[in-house]
Amino acid sequence: MKALEGTLVVSLEQAVAAPMCSLRLAEAGARVIKIERAEGDFARYYDKDVKGESAYFVWLNRGKESLVVDIKNNKDIALLKRIISSADIYIQNLAPGASDRAGLSSASMRVINKRLITCDISGYGQIGPYRDMKAYDLLVQAETGLCSVTGTPEEEGRVGVSVCDVACGMNAHSSILQALYNREKTGKGTGIEVSLFDGMADWMNVPYLQTVYGGRSVKRLGLSHPSIAPYGAYVSKCGKKILISIQNEREWIKLCSSVLMLNDLLTDKRFNLPTNRVKNRIELDAIISREFIKYDKDILVERLRKEKIACGVLNSIEDLEKHPQLRKVKCTIEDEEVELIAPPSIILGEENSIIKVPKIGEHTLNIREEFNEQ
Repeated sequence: MKALEGTLVVSLEQAVAAPMCSLRLAEAGARVIKIERAEGDFARYYDKDVKGESAYFVWLNRGKESLVVDIKNNKDIALLKRIISSADIYIQNLAPGASDRAGLSSASMRVINKRLITCDISGYGQIGPYRDMKAYDLLVQAETGLCSVTGTPEEEGRVGVSVCDVACGMNAHSSILQALYNREKTGKGTGIEVSLFDGMADWMNVPYLQTVYGGRSVKRLGLSHPSIAPYGAYVSKCGKKILISIQNEREWIKLCSSVLMLNDLLTDKRFNLPTNRVKNRIELDAIISREFIKYDKDILVERLRKEKIACGVLNSIEDLEKHPQLRKVKCTIEDEEVELIAPPSIILGEENSIIKVPKIGEHTLNIREEFNEQ
């Protein structure tokens, strides 16, 4: 039996952040009723790459039930209130104020269901001067300063996946679990608010503290590190880039003597201390690059692993697909089976079952009948 079996989640959701949260609840055994408009969650149309379905939608919505309603229709609002009145968790990520106008505010739902845990997900929060700003992932990456520390020295970059949305969904999920545990002790539900901006701003604490209290100007270094050298990617003979991270003097000695075969570097005053290596990073990187380009990836990785030096290969998505460490799970779209990357947590004793990606409104009739629409 999974931990959240018997738990009912109603999620008035779209896009990424809220679906990420409710997905994790569904994976733990909760019954998740996903509320969609007639045309469906717009994330269904981001692409058609997975058997005609969006990659985003397949990733985030497997194992849920789809209920189509019109939140401007009084009968549908009454239906939703009946469902929420018997639910454990209510999640919504409409624009701030939209659920209030529909008569589905979290506060009013907690009045009709004292044990209800509600979670409001937004871009910038429910209050404040940015409350009504559109908050797509890239915009929040930029607003929180993440782009300023991502990329190359020449130009800012975007993290290539929706980290602000994902972080927000993870924060919502952990907060809901905390609230469920608290409800076990008190018998009462509670309200939770999370936002993309707050979640990513929290992740920015280290460069923030370094800047505000350390007086630093945190710069973009691509695949390098601001305070460690050598640390970065170096091209091998076959064209693959190998990343190394030298964290201490033992590793530095092993790198010079057993990987690079350049014992002279150990007595070179430019590199004999960690601070000197950082100061003379450009010269050091050039030396390592000249040596790495002589050997194929497999030879370099074998040497580095033998000496227990932290290393990795700069892989493509095609490489990830074949990665020996990658775990996968299966789901079905219509009657076709697809594989996707497994959830990050392994719950010992639980097996991953094949689950289904819902069609728009697939469960509408059954849910309406179950909750006795008048």
